[in-house]
Amino acid sequence: MADFIYLASQSPRRRQLLEQLGVRHELLLPGSDEDAEGLEAVQPGESPAAYVQRVTALKLDAAVLRHARRGLAPAPILCSDTTVALDGRIYGKPEDARDAARMLSELAGCEHQVLTAVALQAGARRLAALSVSRVRFAAMTPAQIAAYVASGEPMGKAGAYAIQGPAAQYVENMDGSYTGIMGLPLFETAGLLREAGVLRG
Repeated sequence: MADFIYLASQSPRRRQLLEQLGVRHELLLPGSDEDAEGLEAVQPGESPAAYVQRVTALKLDAAVLRHARRGLAPAPILCSDTTVALDGRIYGKPEDARDAARMLSELAGCEHQVLTAVALQAGARRLAALSVSRVRFAAMTPAQIAAYVASGEPMGKAGAYAIQGPAAQYVENMDGSYTGIMGLPLFETAGLLREAGVLRG
């Protein structure tokens, strides 16, 4: 068994969380010829849980092919995807500042779900897990939303916010996995890595 894994994610937060587990990893990122964002299109009538698990599986499929094409050393490949949902509606990454402001104004004062799916390819075996958390935002004024959007932090983040950043001041309550809301639920991820023999104990 390899003493490291490949992480198929561009998220610096996922790298930090893997380091927190003490798992050595190398990045396995899409090439310029891959349409990574295209994998995130929502299908009609798709539930948030089905969506995030399907997208994670597609991203892992792409990473497995990428690994083979590049002739890299064998090691497990980890992939993860996060989405935010309010009343069954999926909130992905905002398209622009206006879209980010719209998302935040809809989430403000409400409880929403944050779903993170994790999948690990270890040889011929594929292991998967899903973390579902609930987050309640306090009401936000238009000025507060505008200031947060102007910081640039909402861009590239599901639901237009990062719980580990300034948005935390508006989190009234949360129930579930803090690391899952960040983008990589460590309890579930550690379970998959133990099952694959990467983590001991």
